[in-house]
Amino acid sequence: MQLSLIKEREEEIQLIIQYWIRILKIKLGWIHNFDKLVVNYTSAIFMLITFHSSSKLLKTLTGHTDRINSIDYSSFDDNQLLCSGSDDKTVRVWDIENNKQIQSFNGHSSYVYCVKFSPYHYYNHHRNIICSSSYDICFWDFKNNQQLKLFKGHTGGINGIEFSSFSNGRYLCSGSADKTVRLWDIETSKSLHIFNGHEGCVLCVDISSLQSNNNNNNNNNNINVINVFVYGILKQPNNLLYLKDMKIM
Repeated sequence: MQLSLIKEREEEIQLIIQYWIRILKIKLGWIHNFDKLVVNYTSAIFMLITFHSSSKLLKTLTGHTDRINSIDYSSFDDNQLLCSGSDDKTVRVWDIENNKQIQSFNGHSSYVYCVKFSPYHYYNHHRNIICSSSYDICFWDFKNNQQLKLFKGHTGGINGIEFSSFSNGRYLCSGSADKTVRLWDIETSKSLHIFNGHEGCVLCVDISSLQSNNNNNNNNNNINVINVFVYGILKQPNNLLYLKDMKIM
């Protein structure tokens, strides 16, 4: 009887996951050195082994008290870490190998829509920092349990954030319900540009890896000029807005 209930539960979870994949409502990602799939479901996070013919539930991470909107993964100093952002206004960090929560941040005043591990802090300072967004963008140092940076400017919920694939992740793009896309310089904590033009809520953003670098040497000081192409997706799925490229000095 007990085995039958477990099998039925696993079949229900697999059906839910198949539905998520079909409607693109989950974030998929591979954990370094493991063939596993991590998905979030209401206030729990499931980890499954995917190399079997049928997925097998491996772990469940619980702690959030409301819907989980975003998850991200990191391998730092050989540790397998996962961060999550939720409607309970918290950002949580999980140790996957030990199946436990290692940190929780309560600094957001609204729902946390996006979380990402910062490549900028990893490549430049060898620190594992989490970037999260609600109405503001926060950078969290979970090892020292403190907030490092706070980017303000958006007047609506921030639905998407993305780091640049160049310059060691120095630039961050954000898209918001306030119909704007903003480009930030993480190193200087400055807002570089505000892109207007959307007629509706911006749901997700990306920064193209295509760029041109012009290096001018002046008294041994290098100036890099980068053409950044930023894309934003409107609430309507068929409307893709290409935003004019800009130069960062």
